[in-house]
Amino acid sequence: MDDPVTAEPANPVAAVRALMPSLTPAAKSIARLILDDPGLVVRSTITEFSAASGTSEATVVRTARALGFTGYSQLRFALAAAVAKEPERLVPGDLGPDDPLTDVIAKVARAEAEALADTAAQLDPDQLGEVVEAISDARRVDVYGVAASGLVACDMSQKLLRIGLSSHPFSDAHLALTSAALLRKGDVAVAISCGGETPDVLVPARTAAEGGALVVAITNNPRSSLAGLAHHTLVSAGRETAFRPGALASRISQLLIVDCIFVGLAQRRYDTAEAAIRATRHATDRYRNR
Repeated sequence: MDDPVTAEPANPVAAVRALMPSLTPAAKSIARLILDDPGLVVRSTITEFSAASGTSEATVVRTARALGFTGYSQLRFALAAAVAKEPERLVPGDLGPDDPLTDVIAKVARAEAEALADTAAQLDPDQLGEVVEAISDARRVDVYGVAASGLVACDMSQKLLRIGLSSHPFSDAHLALTSAALLRKGDVAVAISCGGETPDVLVPARTAAEGGALVVAITNNPRSSLAGLAHHTLVSAGRETAFRPGALASRISQLLIVDCIFVGLAQRRYDTAEAAIRATRHATDRYRNR
């Protein structure tokens, strides 16, 4: 496990959720308890919480540090502050099989709004700026993603193409590897994976890095293997539920990051981007009206 980060995360619940895959089994059990009942931490001393979790106080402290806090006290205070600020965010309410559609609409809308807010809060503008600069100057941009992340990869490539940048999306591992093997210094590979451990994304990204390309990771897990090999990591956020597995829950926040990259590129390349958008719009309008 990586050394803990002691700077307090912007959203404690989002931080716990993001780092869950990188935790040890004992730490995962504590993290699940935090996610299931954040208020338990607020109400409990470390002795009470360790008893409730069935672990030692030392394990609780180690877990808090692994989650980015200096210790249990900072975790407790951060959750208490979150409760005071937005109490409904801590227990948003999972979708149930008997929920009426009015509740489904409200719960899905709130979960997606929270995913966007959490992603925006933890999106590093310096990292984003460096990614925009690298893509703007790139000879070629490959984008890797499978399943729901593959849809995001296609969306990103379509946006880059719209402003005149050479970009190709890959959801097939063999094609991704074929393309990645030909990337070199001056190229950019964008790898999109919710958990950051998907082999079909991870292996092409590693291949691209070995060839000298700059690798950008878009992932929920900042301690994943993908984040570890990437030159720049942009962290997305999304809450998984029984009816919205991780990949689907993170899709909306991944699209937010892609849109931020696109707008940054359009600003940086304003004259050429505007001309490209105008030309592509004219071509598609002429096709529709033929």
